[in-house]
Amino acid sequence: MVKNLWDKMKAETIVAGLDELVYRSNLLGSDRAVCNWGGGNTSMKTIERDFKGSEIEVMWVKGSGSDLATMGASNFTGLRLEDIHPLLEREDMSDEEMVEYLSHCMIDSKHPRASIETLLHAFLPFKHVDHTHPDAIISICCADNGKQIAEEIFGNRFVWVPYIRPGFKLSKMIAEGVRNNPHAELVLMEKHGLVVWGDSSESCYHKTISIINEAESFIQSKVHNNLFGGKKYESLPEEERKDLLAKIMPIIRGAISNEKKMLLHYDDSSKILDFVNSVDAPILANVGAACPDHLVHTKRVPLFIDWDPASKNISNLIEKIKEGINQFKKEYELYFEQNKNEGDIIAETAPRVILIPGVGMINTGKSSSLAKVSGELYHRAIAVMQGASVLGNFVSLNEKESFDIEYWPLELYKLSLAPKEAEFSRKVAFITGGAGGIGSATCKRLAAEGAHVIVTDLNLEGAERVAAEINQQYGEGRAKALKMDVSSEEQVQEAYKQAVLTYGGIDIIVNNAGLATSSPFEDTSLKEWELNMNVLGKGYFLVAREGFKLMKNQNNGGNMVFIGSKNSIYAGKNASAYSAAKALEVHLARCIATEGGQYGIRVNSVLPDAVLQGSAIWDSNWREERAQAYGIHPDQLEEHYRKRTTLQVNIFPEDIAESVAFLASSKAEKTTGCMITVDGGVPAAFTR
Repeated sequence: MVKNLWDKMKAETIVAGLDELVYRSNLLGSDRAVCNWGGGNTSMKTIERDFKGSEIEVMWVKGSGSDLATMGASNFTGLRLEDIHPLLEREDMSDEEMVEYLSHCMIDSKHPRASIETLLHAFLPFKHVDHTHPDAIISICCADNGKQIAEEIFGNRFVWVPYIRPGFKLSKMIAEGVRNNPHAELVLMEKHGLVVWGDSSESCYHKTISIINEAESFIQSKVHNNLFGGKKYESLPEEERKDLLAKIMPIIRGAISNEKKMLLHYDDSSKILDFVNSVDAPILANVGAACPDHLVHTKRVPLFIDWDPASKNISNLIEKIKEGINQFKKEYELYFEQNKNEGDIIAETAPRVILIPGVGMINTGKSSSLAKVSGELYHRAIAVMQGASVLGNFVSLNEKESFDIEYWPLELYKLSLAPKEAEFSRKVAFITGGAGGIGSATCKRLAAEGAHVIVTDLNLEGAERVAAEINQQYGEGRAKALKMDVSSEEQVQEAYKQAVLTYGGIDIIVNNAGLATSSPFEDTSLKEWELNMNVLGKGYFLVAREGFKLMKNQNNGGNMVFIGSKNSIYAGKNASAYSAAKALEVHLARCIATEGGQYGIRVNSVLPDAVLQGSAIWDSNWREERAQAYGIHPDQLEEHYRKRTTLQVNIFPEDIAESVAFLASSKAEKTTGCMITVDGGVPAAFTR
């Protein structure tokens, strides 16, 4: 049963008018069992004053491309009802004509384009109207005996509308159906959703919830223990599932990313496992989408991998995944060719939902958040399939109906409202030493151009702070912090595993974690030597080696950028351990570049000097030690370093981040094995 979330005390504090609609809409959208992500629409009719000061009747309706759960007043569009009412006399109207007409009805040209289903709301003579996609209602609307079930539940209180794509005709059918049934309290849209109305925002909301719960109560009375035909497979133990997912997700990511890279999200919750492990799952999954609103984010059908988890045969699973994705793409291309209209451009052909018995569901998307949306919508699909199967047989849109929604210009318009993709959109960056000056600047620089970022550091609190700043600025889920000691093989491997489970793979590795010590050569202890080699040599090796293996498994190229030093090519005084380790780093980078080329893996180095700001290294004994080496006071170091450069400049973390971004970008796609010095021009460190 869905909960009634109406808070009377809170509602009484809301100013009458548009804010009422915002409150109601947010409540409806907050429960995805009531309304899909990005789907549904709400409206209210008010009296406003126009620019002349005259009173006019205005309908406020959800703007295209917004989500009921999060939208505010600015996401609604106001339209003059006086201009819309004459449309009731028309017999038909094309989508293009409707959109153009409604644009002239807007009371403010700055408002967003009105919802696809604006006329549905305008043609109903009620002050408040809600259109939602509740699981329980769609279960009825997607059952082959749905109309008969509706009669059993609602008697003569409903209007049943056969499936037709949203637009003028559907809106008019609904209006006529309600007008012809004096007992009507709701509209059931076949294979689509629910429409209710009320005299107030509160009564409209209560009606939506009560109608849903009537349906839910009826369905629950029919539920039996043999859901989805009963259990066929057992789930793998949780840790086994995670280990398996970490192995297969990079392979999936590579297989689906031939056109454009995609990010992944996995779901092994109990409801997902109950479905993928069932007898009927392969059949039900291929019937079609449970709701038109799902199609853009889930495609018409998922990819179901026919694999027996009891076999524990991982190589067999990998082969089935590769074959399945390849076949899915071919079938999608055929689906497009058989149904396309003039001007249609094929979308990415890879599956959005991948179901694996014993393991769970893997979702794909151009961002982590959109991959999760695909998963959320498939949860709704499973709930609908369960309900429809309890009532009768699950039915869905046919192939042509599905295509006409998926490639509907009005639906594609909503996708066009998303921000333009940036250089590192769809890519994942793994950055070591991410809490420090250079590391944090690099994390933020790559995130600013669309990257999802794994921030690793021994200082977990610092890494979490950087990740939180990125998530706050660019959206939840754009960054994840992990504690990692680069010199520990186990910790490096575990960090990559967590990165894969978070985003599906890695595209950019920035080997940056570091430390520094300073001693005259004869005073350099074995402990000091091993410390430098452990972090700057072994650490860079481990991070690069594990990342190299991961990128090979993805089979989709990749980038590594090593943060070396001026000392990588210049013998720094009283810093033999540090300088030798830094020289090791850049030569290691070149060695990896020679082996990575055949796999499209590029490896380059940035050589900074004297980046004092925000640096944990320079806040340690290193500052005093370097000042002593030059015979100056520590406070004079910054000026000393500036004066020794040919450009007479200081170097900042953002300068290094800029070079990293260049080397990792498409602008440097033909560059590998390269070193870029970012030191203001220290002649002794000129490359040669």
